[in-house]
Amino acid sequence: MLDKLKGSKKKNNKDSPPDLRKNGEKESSDVGGKIQDLVGKISGKANKSEEKPSRGPVKKTRPMPKPRIKPKGDEKIRLKPKDKAKKPIGAKAASGGGPFGRKLPGDDDDQRTIIGAAVFGLILIILVASGYYFLVYAPYQETLQDAKATKLNEINAYFKGPLAVDPEKQALLADIDAGVTPEQVLSVDVIGPATNSWRTYQNQQLNSKKDPFDRVMIVYSTDPSAPEQAASGSQKNVIMKASDAQRFISQADATVLANMEIQTPDTVAVPIIISRLQAAGGLISVGNMVDVYLRVSPEQEQQAQPEQNETEEGEEAQPAQTTQTPESSTPQISGATVLAILRAKDSGTIDARVTRGQSFSVNELISQSQREQTSSADVEQLLRAAASGGFNEAETRALLQNYGIKLSDFERTSNLGELDAQYLLLLEVPRENVLFLIQNMDSIILTVPTQQAPNWMINELRTIYG
Repeated sequence: MLDKLKGSKKKNNKDSPPDLRKNGEKESSDVGGKIQDLVGKISGKANKSEEKPSRGPVKKTRPMPKPRIKPKGDEKIRLKPKDKAKKPIGAKAASGGGPFGRKLPGDDDDQRTIIGAAVFGLILIILVASGYYFLVYAPYQETLQDAKATKLNEINAYFKGPLAVDPEKQALLADIDAGVTPEQVLSVDVIGPATNSWRTYQNQQLNSKKDPFDRVMIVYSTDPSAPEQAASGSQKNVIMKASDAQRFISQADATVLANMEIQTPDTVAVPIIISRLQAAGGLISVGNMVDVYLRVSPEQEQQAQPEQNETEEGEEAQPAQTTQTPESSTPQISGATVLAILRAKDSGTIDARVTRGQSFSVNELISQSQREQTSSADVEQLLRAAASGGFNEAETRALLQNYGIKLSDFERTSNLGELDAQYLLLLEVPRENVLFLIQNMDSIILTVPTQQAPNWMINELRTIYG
């Protein structure tokens, strides 16, 4: 047993177990150490301090750092230069140096030439780009923006009021924004779509704004640049039949349709007393359409001029400032209807005598014949008698119907008439023009448009112009 613990065996002992230890290990004569190793193997804990790796390289021990010596105050710390990166073989030759890493004498000049050429090229590119921007690109963009602004102003002038949110307007704005050249922007048609939209809208208004007499009133502005809520002085009214208004809408374009409004006629019958000159020569009859113009006499112009300003002593007199009445080619009231016309009763006094005589002389025999026709009447008295029932009403009506109109027509054909006659007219005008007509009764002139002329005027025009 002691021999087993010591690890000794005899070679000739056949009963002894084989020796499994490595060849390089030497037997230790220390019994205590072997017992400690055996106990460690059984418990699974080996002596780490004495354990040696059986395989792999042996780790080298890291040397301990040496202490640094602080430099003195007057000495500078010297830093170790960094190791230069090793260049591959032939790198110097590729970078412009000579063979075997030697630098040729002309390398610096070549590098300066290359750098100078690069700087010059960069400056040239900047100059060319600046010239193109200021001479070509900027003017082109300015022209493009001007074209777009022109088209936008045109769209805003036509698509306004009820058509401010029309789908055609949005489509035209998209086409203008998509334009990349001034020609492409200016080629966008604005007036065509605007005309179609306005015709559709005005026809709808025409059907909904007719009065019981199948008429409409068109309100238009004489100043297209004025805002929609323009003053009453720049707005004109005309009353026409619905059929005539529909024909007018189908013929007009957006420049006219965008500046007019269709309304239901709100009219008033206004009586006025005017002279024959103001009453279109007295040659108008019931149902005729007349236009009302305003005239200013020289006396009224002089009264309208302000008097000279009063000056104190030592001050020079200032000349009076004259005011001119603005001329307008459009009537103040268009399409006023004559509902009634009365001539003054001075024209109703009749005292006429027509005498016709003949005489014949044969051998001292004289034969004379004379025919005399007289007419004496007072039309006003006849009217009173017929109205009171003294005369036959039917006969009186047949004799005196349209007496004043017939009288004026006879005066027209005979080229002789009573020019001082006064006329009372009952005109149908829009309600907002009533005050103007009353205040300017002595300064208005009624005119007859040839498009709505009476029958006698149409016959005369056909006779003159064939």
